Amino acid sequence: MNGIEIENISKSYGATLALDALTFTVQPGERFGLLGPDGAGKSTLFKILTTLLIPDTGRASVAGWDVNKDFATIRRHIGYMPGRFSLYPDLSVAENLNFFATIFGTKVKANYELIRPIYEQIEPFSKRRAGALSGGMKQKLALCCALIHQPKVLFLDEPTTGVDAVSRDEFWVMLGELKKAGITILVSTPYMDEAARCERVALLQTGKILALDTPANVVNAFNQPLWAVRADNYYQLLLDLRQASFTERAEVFGEFIHLTTHTGTDRESIVAYAQSGGHGNIVVEPAKASIEDVFLALM
Repeated sequence: MNGIEIENISKSYGATLALDALTFTVQPGERFGLLGPDGAGKSTLFKILTTLLIPDTGRASVAGWDVNKDFATIRRHIGYMPGRFSLYPDLSVAENLNFFATIFGTKVKANYELIRPIYEQIEPFSKRRAGALSGGMKQKLALCCALIHQPKVLFLDEPTTGVDAVSRDEFWVMLGELKKAGITILVSTPYMDEAARCERVALLQTGKILALDTPANVVNAFNQPLWAVRADNYYQLLLDLRQASFTERAEVFGEFIHLTTHTGTDRESIVAYAQSGGHGNIVVEPAKASIEDVFLALM
């Protein structure tokens, strides 16, 4: 079994509760997303599952091994990639890869087929120092190093933070390919749009799970009226809508404001309200909820 089991895990730092009786399971071979803002508890959970922290209460297992009792075994069979680049910047690409292969008692060529689609993208820079790579190339190298020993479970702690949009997309394509190798993947991210790339997601806030399901089911559970609204004076419109009696929430979403209203509010009421505030060129359209809309509602 290559899955992850978490049962009533709690962890505090002094008076601050980081994880609050967290319980969920990641199935073997599943690509599971842990979504939440900074301070939600994602990194604390990762440290417990990778045996760097001991939980205050509860139990957890990785690939069938207990995180407290079997920490040495777990460390040999997991891959871990943090959000911050943590390889050796003065070593070359090839030297970093060989170093991590040696640590795990293997050789690069032994598991090369697993990393080949990724490594081929950075192979032209194999002699370049890792610290001189671009953000996207550093990300690919770090993923190769995390996979070089063919782990059973791969932990990715905000791996796309600070990376450009193209590299983020390429990274998720690579994760999709890894599923074919049967590797269980637990990935945390603050980017709500990445949720659709996972088979299931858990929305985490202040150490608690707000929702856990497939991305589609999480979105479909949103049943409040939602509108995309725009006018000439965008910022003033946002302030005004937040004061309206029909408003549940008004949040910035690109060129539109996503306005969640009380049941029974129609388009004409919103337009009339905006016009009474002196706004011109008003656009009000029904909007489809996103993961971010759901997360804000649950918060």
